[in-house]
Amino acid sequence: MKKILEKFRYRKVILAAADAFIIGVSALISNFLLAAVHFNISNRYLTISIVMSVICCGFSLLAFGAYNKLWRYFNLRDYLSCVGGVLLGMTISCLFFAVMTGDIDITYAAIHFTAATLGICAFRFLFKRAFIDLTNAGHQESQHKRTMIIGGGQACRMLLKEIENARNSQNFNPSAEFAPMCILDDDPRKIGTEIGGVPVVGTTAEAEKFVAEQQIEQIIFAIPSCLEDERQRILNLCSKTEAPIKVIPFIGNLIFDDERATLLGQVRDIRVEDLLGREPIRFDNADIKNFISGKVCMVTGGGGSIGSELVRQIAKYSPKQVIIVDIYENNAYDIQQELVMEYGDELNLVTLIASVRDYYRMNQIFSRFKPDIVFHAAAHKHVPLMEDSPMEAIKNNVIGTFNTATLAQFHDVEKFVIISTDKAVNPTNVMGASKRCCEMIVQYLSQQKEGKTQFVTTRFGNVLGSNGSVIPIFKRQIEQGKPVTVTHPDIIRYFMTIPEAVSLVMEAAAIAKGGEIFVLDMGQPVRIVALAENLIRMYGKIPYKDVEIKFTGLRPGEKIKEELLMNEEGLKKTENKLIFIGRQIEIDEQNFPNRLRKLRNAAEKNDETVAIQAMHEMVPTFITPEEFNQKVLETV
Repeated sequence: MKKILEKFRYRKVILAAADAFIIGVSALISNFLLAAVHFNISNRYLTISIVMSVICCGFSLLAFGAYNKLWRYFNLRDYLSCVGGVLLGMTISCLFFAVMTGDIDITYAAIHFTAATLGICAFRFLFKRAFIDLTNAGHQESQHKRTMIIGGGQACRMLLKEIENARNSQNFNPSAEFAPMCILDDDPRKIGTEIGGVPVVGTTAEAEKFVAEQQIEQIIFAIPSCLEDERQRILNLCSKTEAPIKVIPFIGNLIFDDERATLLGQVRDIRVEDLLGREPIRFDNADIKNFISGKVCMVTGGGGSIGSELVRQIAKYSPKQVIIVDIYENNAYDIQQELVMEYGDELNLVTLIASVRDYYRMNQIFSRFKPDIVFHAAAHKHVPLMEDSPMEAIKNNVIGTFNTATLAQFHDVEKFVIISTDKAVNPTNVMGASKRCCEMIVQYLSQQKEGKTQFVTTRFGNVLGSNGSVIPIFKRQIEQGKPVTVTHPDIIRYFMTIPEAVSLVMEAAAIAKGGEIFVLDMGQPVRIVALAENLIRMYGKIPYKDVEIKFTGLRPGEKIKEELLMNEEGLKKTENKLIFIGRQIEIDEQNFPNRLRKLRNAAEKNDETVAIQAMHEMVPTFITPEEFNQKVLETV
């Protein structure tokens, strides 16, 4: 029944015939009521009145767009168009009647207009309710999900065609079927039309309205070629509804192979990274392959979120050997087993438990395996924890980097790539200051021009889904029914995905000449509270109503706004338009070694006072978070 009603092509004829019948009956009722209290008009004049009213009202209703909408999509605006159409038609009819007969009964005309208007609107309302009841009954039987499609372009047409083909397939699973109910598109020329039998009912700004009105159960975002800013705007609007959102990937990510030969097969759930406001960064795999292939690659911190992804991507480019170095055996074991299952004996993989703090152990590893490329990802990175244990940040980050970098230089490693963070820029916490010290160590060694090692720094912001990222924390809080905790309503961060972060590191290593700081254009920063709100909506819940957002106050050492570039650094473009090179800041070669020695000695003695003082001497931009945040809030 639902399919018959959805595909019925004669609704305009039926509506026009029904309207004509209602207008005629209204004329008879009006004449009958008039005869009861006044006098009735002659049969001849009544016939003329009916014919002229039907013709005039029919054309005026058509002009007012009363026949452009499906019955189920009628709303207040459409009912008003019916009132306007009947009013115009009756006025024209009365004028013709007056010209032909020389007279007109205003009372009769008023009663006729009122009766016809009520009848036409009531017919549409009753038919709409009957239609919805019938389609809902069909929906309950088939368990199809009522679906709204965003975008009325080619992807939408392909999707609707594939849905229709899937329905007719004997192997199709009905429980997974989409039931397209309406389409939203911002092109005003498409509104009121149909695509594949599905009406285009409004713009994306009306998403909430039509989701509620049409009882939508899911939304498909079908604009794979959408620009980044527009994509974010529309997804933000959709995420305000309670309907789960599915997306068709960016056009460059569409794959048509044996397993995913259709567009329908690539529709997936929305992910948080879809709300970043830009397309995921893509890098030149040919450059990376030429750089990695046949090389011995060592990754410190290889079991962490960044390190493990580095290992995964390195393994794809036929390295001679991959060496995982990590102090945490559980993470190291997990990535080891994953790669063994994926590659078996095809990958020469070595997994070592070691600390970058241990100079002699690291020297042993360098001497034995002689790596060509070192990716230094080992680091303590949790800001609040390092504020409580600052000496550990200095020992692991600063001393660990010094050990690894100097050994790389001593053993003639081809390239040494360190992974830094935006928190190293104008740091307000020990972790950020320690990472700035790491950058300075690498720059200092690069300035020495001793040996053949090329030193490279990569700097980027927060990584979605990494250990300690806000996203896993928010997800756990939502799933456990607890309030989502955000430190400050104005706090903003730059975000990227783990594959993007690792691709940056790999690309930087491939194109580096030595001494560069590579910075990724990460688009616009994201307000953490907006990220929390969108994530809550993606779970089909309403922020502040179903899930509370609690502001807990800034943590020790936390900035309201992170930065990617220091004031002293300029930017130089690379061949990749989204990767820039920061100008290397000259390191004072006379004072730097003494300051670094002072910092190391204080950390080894766990003398916090002297160590923090030494860190301030090494990093002049290291200031208190209160001082930095006050400046930021004053500019908001």
